[in-house]
Amino acid sequence: MRKLVAVENVSLDGVMQAPGRPDEDLRGGFEHGGWARTRPDAITGEAMAESMANTGAMLFGRRTFVDFFNVWPKRTDNPYTEVLNNGQKYVASTTLSNPLPWQNSTLITGDVPSAVARLKAEDGKDVVVLGSGELLHSLMQHHLVDEYVLLIHPLVLGSGRRLFPDAATFETLELVRAIPTTTGVVISTYRVAAHGRIA
Repeated sequence: MRKLVAVENVSLDGVMQAPGRPDEDLRGGFEHGGWARTRPDAITGEAMAESMANTGAMLFGRRTFVDFFNVWPKRTDNPYTEVLNNGQKYVASTTLSNPLPWQNSTLITGDVPSAVARLKAEDGKDVVVLGSGELLHSLMQHHLVDEYVLLIHPLVLGSGRRLFPDAATFETLELVRAIPTTTGVVISTYRVAAHGRIA
């Protein structure tokens, strides 16, 4: 059985919305898009390249999949494009249809949590969720996320869609690894230790 790992950029107040570009996700009038772009460094690059190299399949929601497809295949000066192009991608969507435009992409429709549980039951490397907030929230509700790799940025954004919303289910996490970077970002890996309520 393989793990489901969520890899996310978050602010100190837990916002995950639109880390990459000003126009990435304007829902709710969000005005801080691109907030993660000012803090890359060699440590972050090495850690993310290592993570991508150990990735089996990737799992996306529709919005993130379309956004990634419009950006990453055109870039060549990074260690990620080859993995993204050649890796197996699963896409949960009620509006997309086959054939999907990006090579090695498989559409998931219907009961997504059950489909993801079946993916996890297969042998192989871990399945990684990149971005995909709405999908991730659904997977959290079904206790399908096993690990979080969080790039925690020293910012308080004050608004925006959060990784852990008010309705998030209770979970106890164990810190597995913490990597401080030169820009104040801390790359923290948390393993889900238990579900349910505090005894």
